[in-house]
Amino acid sequence: MTGSGLPASVLAVLLLAQALAAVRVGCRLLPGRHRLPPVEPLPDGPTDTTVSVVVATLDEAHRIAPCLTGLRAQGAPMLEALVVDSRSTDGTRALVEAAGMADPRIRLLTDAPLPAGWVGKVWALETGLRHARGEWVLGLDADVEPDPGLVGAAVAAARRHHLDVVSFAPRFAGQTAGERWLQPAMLATLLYRVGAVGAAGTAPDRVMANGQCFLARREVLVRHGGYAPARASFCDDVSLARHLARRGARVGFLDGSRLYRVRSYASAAEAWREWGRSFDLSDAAGGARQALDVATVTLVQGLPLVVLAAIPPVAAKLSPGWLPTALLALNLALVAIRVLLLVAMRGSYERRGLPYWLSVAADPAAVARLWLSTLRRPRAWRGRRYDILRATE
Repeated sequence: MTGSGLPASVLAVLLLAQALAAVRVGCRLLPGRHRLPPVEPLPDGPTDTTVSVVVATLDEAHRIAPCLTGLRAQGAPMLEALVVDSRSTDGTRALVEAAGMADPRIRLLTDAPLPAGWVGKVWALETGLRHARGEWVLGLDADVEPDPGLVGAAVAAARRHHLDVVSFAPRFAGQTAGERWLQPAMLATLLYRVGAVGAAGTAPDRVMANGQCFLARREVLVRHGGYAPARASFCDDVSLARHLARRGARVGFLDGSRLYRVRSYASAAEAWREWGRSFDLSDAAGGARQALDVATVTLVQGLPLVVLAAIPPVAAKLSPGWLPTALLALNLALVAIRVLLLVAMRGSYERRGLPYWLSVAADPAAVARLWLSTLRRPRAWRGRRYDILRATE
């Protein structure tokens, strides 16, 4: 028993648990030293293949214009851009129709009424797949602003790395100071769980994906059930990528920060609500693995600042010993790793500034959001409410 009433055994257990979690995370992050560089735009893309772009929309008039402008700037191999709308009422359809008048490759489709057991975005993507004529299908979110050469670069990268499925991490743009403080901490929880973007050799149950820019061979998608395996998932991109990887498809995740920008949310509060609903990956991982991952992230990201604040007062009441010193040293090292992770992620942020570099202070809040997302399944997404769904293979 310590002089503060805190058993030394508690400090020992905490030290051991954090050390084991740090080793686990380190094994995931170390391959990132050899990750592939960002994919460069390719305005003159391959001409011996074709791509159907599919964009799912529902009341996106306030943000789809840059996406449509970027699609019009694409050259080969984009064959068509299918905008699958779920009966928007805010002017989205008029914007798409106007873009189609300027570029006949852009076509407006309307999906059928949402079937039971499907999330709306996934049903729209499935509708687009059924109409797609290209050899490849590239799903883009309506808030994506493609740079010229995105489509050509995506296909060239997939072929260069012999991939059937590949998604691309974005460049975050237009964020408020609050977002630049909170969102990097939330993103770090993902990296601690799945490893670095562009690292090779990821096991199927650790495959990461980003539905904002998700490319797949149409034949591979169709052969393995299209988007239906992820129909009930709020993290449909990861669910689908892992489904395909388990069936032998070659799946990759590359750095697309030079291919497109994305402005998903209007504030830190909206990022907390919307992004936090699905980043627990509960639809794409088993319960035991998910619990272990959440515990790991709590130990290496959620607790270090708390421990650094709490241990000195405890140590002052102890006779000199190695436990408090070891805990302080380990947690200082964990904070240093987080700072190094910020250095590694900086290219994915158009603006950084002081809020970005201070986002380590948001780690306890990000981990708390991870716990909330894990314990409480979402019932609403993009204005639609759903009954409790289960991801289906």
